[in-house]
Amino acid sequence: MVMARTTGAFYVMGGLLGLALTAVAPGDEGNRPLVGAAAFVALLLGISLLIWGPRLPHSVHHAYVATATVLVTVAVHWFPNTVGAISLAAFYVFVACDAAIFFSWRWLGGHLAFAIACCLWVVPSRGLPWWSGIIPAGITFGIGIVVGILTRMASDADIDVLTGLLNRRGFDRALSNAIAHATRTGQGLALVLVDLDRFQKINDHLGHRAGDAVLQRVGDTWSKLLAPDQRLARYGGDAFALLLPGTTEQAAILLTEELRAAVTTGCSAGVTSWQPGESGSLLVSRADVGLYRAKQAGRNRTVLESSRQLPLAVELREAIDRGTLDVQYQPIVSLSDGDTRAVGVEALLRWSSHAQPEVTTEGLIRVAEEYDLISDLDELVLRRACADAARLQETFAQLDLTLNVNVSGLELAETEYAARVSGILEETGWPAEQLVLEVTESELAAESETAIANLHRLREFGVRIAIDDFGTGYSSLSRLATLPSDILKVDQSFVASIRSDSPAPPLLGVIAALSKSLDLQVIAEGVETEYQAAVLTELGFALAQGYHYNDSHPVTELINDLNDRPGLVGASVSEGEPSSNGWIPLDNPVDGGTPGAQS
Repeated sequence: MVMARTTGAFYVMGGLLGLALTAVAPGDEGNRPLVGAAAFVALLLGISLLIWGPRLPHSVHHAYVATATVLVTVAVHWFPNTVGAISLAAFYVFVACDAAIFFSWRWLGGHLAFAIACCLWVVPSRGLPWWSGIIPAGITFGIGIVVGILTRMASDADIDVLTGLLNRRGFDRALSNAIAHATRTGQGLALVLVDLDRFQKINDHLGHRAGDAVLQRVGDTWSKLLAPDQRLARYGGDAFALLLPGTTEQAAILLTEELRAAVTTGCSAGVTSWQPGESGSLLVSRADVGLYRAKQAGRNRTVLESSRQLPLAVELREAIDRGTLDVQYQPIVSLSDGDTRAVGVEALLRWSSHAQPEVTTEGLIRVAEEYDLISDLDELVLRRACADAARLQETFAQLDLTLNVNVSGLELAETEYAARVSGILEETGWPAEQLVLEVTESELAAESETAIANLHRLREFGVRIAIDDFGTGYSSLSRLATLPSDILKVDQSFVASIRSDSPAPPLLGVIAALSKSLDLQVIAEGVETEYQAAVLTELGFALAQGYHYNDSHPVTELINDLNDRPGLVGASVSEGEPSSNGWIPLDNPVDGGTPGAQS
């Protein structure tokens, strides 16, 4: 595009100047109509380049430059007077500049040689001495070489010295050109940001020379797998950027997987695609979000940050903005005294989508995470739950209510998450000591330092941390030694395996014993039968929840249900003493020590 516009501008300028000089120049020498025709042809060729030039192959531009040399030579030879002819020889400089900017040294040399030969022949052809063409020819040569050197110096500023790939500046320039081309043609455009996993450890343990060798090897390997129009850049540090014209998001994901398989170094990647009207910075930012999510999800994977929001995502965004999502509550009951008394509630998100009525809560959370809605969704649920819990507490003064709320692993990885929770607690007046944040163990497996730091800070506030769906992640037992946690929620699949026709699963007894040795409380999820409740009580489980005790209800219905079933409302707990309902009060949470330990 730049080449077409520049060459076209040279042609238009030369054509207009040629027509003007032909019209006003005195003299009867040469052939004025022929010179005027050459100028008019130059004008038409310039206009054609401005209109269709960006779509023409690169090789066609060589013909345009060579034709310009011929037209200048015709004009110089047939101009009506000699003085004007010598003036027109300055147009050879246009040819030199154009070739120097856009062609390689080899092609530049060819065009300069042709222009100089024409100049040395045509100027003396006007009856001047043989040496009269040396000055315009020398100027053409000198300007061509100087512009060529300066152009290549500027071009080198776009190249990463270590890998030979485009650097960030060069990639941003290529991205702008690609977006402009996609805007004109309607062609698709995908972008991938790739980051080498744990690259800092290579520099720290093996030295920067080894790290540089890894970057060079990765760049060379990936470059060989790409098509000519696909641009790879070292975007900074150990990050690479990949520009894929005419490529869909799914094709970009497949190519990214091929690149990952081609190197031994693990890498995380974020993929997105361009939509009409979007800027390059927006495209890069969206791909960077995908890269961030890939790292938070465990590294060495590709995450699509799609530019096309699903109707479900759009509907969810509107529901969050209007606050029309439902939060229901399921009681958590104590099994300690042989009866079942409510000692807490878990907040559960409930929403019926018109776009996708069959979507589950888990599916809803995935959509919220994928389309960057999870922060607003988590905040809405926590704020609503704290306000509703305060209403429950006011209604049942004797109820020592603990509020359990789920939190996304992505939210935990946000630096300001702990401060955000503290602000919501302060605004709603709900005590931090009566809040339990539940995090799925597999989400904590991302090994995020920020997430772990947030958990420690939340516990310093007095908030308790529960590991949800315990036993379904990986390395569960070993991770308990590092995760700051207070409560285990046994996944309902273990409880579902309790049947009257078979012995109780041995693993449940192990979990109960483990919780006592680590001073962790345990909640059994998914209790649906009286037999399951009896077995759990016998195994020593103090807390449970499930349909057997109560279904989830909006806060108003739950208040009515608890009024109808007064036995579910527990007694108050003396401050600082273990309660008979299964909860152990936390006076001062641990400041980074062994998880589950109480002060």
